Formats: sequence, C-alpha cells, structure tokens
Amino acid sequence: MGQQNIFSMETLSPMVELSRVAGHVQPAVFARLEYLNPSGTHYWPVATAIIDRAEADKSITPGMTLVDWSYGSSGIALAMAGVPRGYKILLVVPDRISREKHQMLKALGAEVVMTPSDALPGEPRSCVNVAESLVGNLQNAYFTNMYENSLSRQVHEDVTGPEIWEQSDGEVTHLFVPVTSGAMITGLARMLKEKNSDIRIIGVEPEGSVYRGLLQSGAVSQAGVFELEEIGGLWPSGFWDASLVDDIVQVSDQEAFNCSRDLLRSEAVFAGGASGAAMFAALRAAVHLDASARIVVLMTDSGGYYLSKMYNDEWMKQKGFFRKAASQKDEITAEDILGYKTRRDLIAAMPENTLSEVFEMMRQHDVSQLPVVSYGTPIGSVSENKILSILIENDEAMNSKVVGYMEQPFPVCQPSATISELSEKLQENASGVLITLSDGRLQLLTKSDLIEALTHK
Repeated sequence: MGQQNIFSMETLSPMVELSRVAGHVQPAVFARLEYLNPSGTHYWPVATAIIDRAEADKSITPGMTLVDWSYGSSGIALAMAGVPRGYKILLVVPDRISREKHQMLKALGAEVVMTPSDALPGEPRSCVNVAESLVGNLQNAYFTNMYENSLSRQVHEDVTGPEIWEQSDGEVTHLFVPVTSGAMITGLARMLKEKNSDIRIIGVEPEGSVYRGLLQSGAVSQAGVFELEEIGGLWPSGFWDASLVDDIVQVSDQEAFNCSRDLLRSEAVFAGGASGAAMFAALRAAVHLDASARIVVLMTDSGGYYLSKMYNDEWMKQKGFFRKAASQKDEITAEDILGYKTRRDLIAAMPENTLSEVFEMMRQHDVSQLPVVSYGTPIGSVSENKILSILIENDEAMNSKVVGYMEQPFPVCQPSATISELSEKLQENASGVLITLSDGRLQLLTKSDLIEALTHK
C-alpha cells in the first residue's frame, strides 16, 4: 500500500545519467532530479523539517501565520507543507519572479507581498526587511526564515548527502550545486568530504552574483543584475563557508537558459534556469576531465515555473537570449553526407591539365565543376560555365592550361562541419565545398550531395 501521507513519503530524488548532452565528454555525467520532489523544488524536505521542528518545540500551532521571504520556490514548498496542516502563509517576494510561481502561490492560498527586485540588503523595501517587519506587526505570526534556518543546511547534510553517496556508489568525484543561500552546498560538502576529502564541490552562480568574488578575495563585490531565479545572491548568507567549497563558477543567463532548453529536448529533463546553469558549468568543466571522473549535477528547480520566461521563444528573443534549437537535420555533418555518396574518390584537375582535358574529365565523370589541386592543396576551381564563357571569347583556348583560367578555390571544411554550415558556404557563390579527411585526402561536396543527405531514407 501507499505511504501514510505526502508528508511522510521518502523524497529520494532520482539520479540519471545523461548520454546525449554529455556525449562529447569523457566523464560520466549524472543529473539528480531534485525538482521531482513535491512542490517541484529541493526545498520540500527543508520546509517539512522546519514545520516539524517548530511544532515539536511548540513554536507554532495550526491557525498561526508562517511568514518568510522567498524567490518563489522555497515559498511554494512552505505553502504546500503548511497550508494542508492548517497554517496561513504570508510571503514576501521580489517583483521579478515568474508568473507561474506567483500563480502557484495564489493557488495554494498564500498571501503574497511584492517588493522591488533591485532593493539591496538593509534597505527598508528589501524582501528580508519587509518580512521581518510584517512578523513584528502581526499577531500569531512565526518567521520561518528558510534561507538562514540551520535546518536548511542540516537536511542536506543528513539526508541529501548520504543519498548522493549511495546513489553514486561512493564514486562521485565532482558535485555541481546551484548556490543561493549556501545551505545546500555547505551541508553537502560537510557530509561528502567526510566520506572522501578529494571530492570537488563546485558552486554555480549567475554572472553578477557575489559568491565567486567572496571565494577569491574574501570580500563582497558589488552585485550585478541577472535574470536567473533561484540561484545567486546579492549578499552572502550566514551559511557561507569558503573552506568547504573548492570553486565557484559563473554562468551567463543565456548559457543557463539554453542549456535548460537543450536538456528538455535531448534528455526529457524539464528543469529550470538554476539547473541549466549548474549543468552548463559541469559540461564546460567535463571537457577537461578524463573518463575516471564521475560528475553529479543537482537539478534544483522545475521548468514548469518558467513557461512564460525561458521556455517562451518570444521572451527569449526580447531578452536577446534566444538560440534556435538544433534539429536532427542540423546535426547532419559533412562526414555523414560523405557516407551517403557512392563515389568517394576526389576527381580533380591539376594545373598543367588543358581545358580540353579538364572538360573530358567532367564528361566522363558526369560532373559540372572540378577543383584544381597542386600537391594535395586546392589552388582553384573550374566549371562548365567557365569553360563555355572562355570558348565564346576564344575558341582556340581548349589547348591552354587550366591554371590560366582558374576561378577561386572551393572553401575547405572539416568533417565535423554541420549541414547548415556547408549550405552557408555553398550559398556564397561556391559550387562545391572541399572536406579535409583525417588522412589528408580531400573530398568534394556539392548542393546535390546535401539534398541527397536531407532526403536520405
């Protein structure tokens, strides 16, 4: 039978290996899907633990108002954990949170107070100050303070960390964590480094967040502006402990959002921007690691909360973040197209060949253009149209050497060039593209070769 209720259910998040987006790197890359928790975030076990503790020590009883500030996801977790147990929820959020988060909070019955996103710590209008002010002016109100509550770190040290260790069979070598309050990364680092001090704990934040500068210099730099939600900070949390973190890397909004969109289309992982940032950082680092590395990336937020933002093409275009997703056709390479060709040997003219000899080569091989190659290097090209125009002007030119009548050499590409790149070259008035093979030989691709590849069954 099922478990007693949602509050008693085990919240072991699945960990899956990514074979498509990580196909170009040697290490194994795993995504731990924290967003599959109830509430769609990693905050669910924290919210339930905070309410359980507060009830146990008689700090709260049903009917009271739980007050907090939130970027959205922690507030949703608090509302889902608190409303069914008889609590009212009052949340202070920045005005840039997504429409979906705001709608979810309203659907849960939470009261929402919006504050300016650019309000700095210490300002009366900041989320923290407004939340603290509300608690002081309300009767029967309790400030859960999830971002600074010690249970936020303890849950990840006692529960999440051991789960990751067990799921990875103790083989995890690198852990990438989106950093907001620092509770998750420090809790995980405490537990995992106790098991293996060589595990590298890497925090990920947006460009404009303060933690990288804090790790490098020990000083808090001026925060910048970023679109990402549920990741990064304008000021350091009390949980911050530089001794537990090996590195903090920054990712741009565009890199994070497009990585999330790639995850959905390639791996069916429907994650938010914070998760995309962590995955982008992990894949970027994985390029420099060997096959012995085992990388775990925490997917902390659900893509469902960003349908009006990063999963909306128009919003992405307005912000300048849009990147067309690669289709299966876009993934066709020159190497693939060469595989469809029945004739693989390059037919080429040499500089000493006459126009008559070149035309005969074209006729025998049923082609309309040829590269001119000298000692393996393309130096020019010649086409039927060019020969015709020459003969109209000088009908005795057929015995002249082709080197005196050559056109520009065909552009040269690598076997990894995509069909889109090849097509672009062919649109630039080139009738062919030469492909340099690994053994130094050349192959020619034409527009008809690309058409055959696109219609290949």
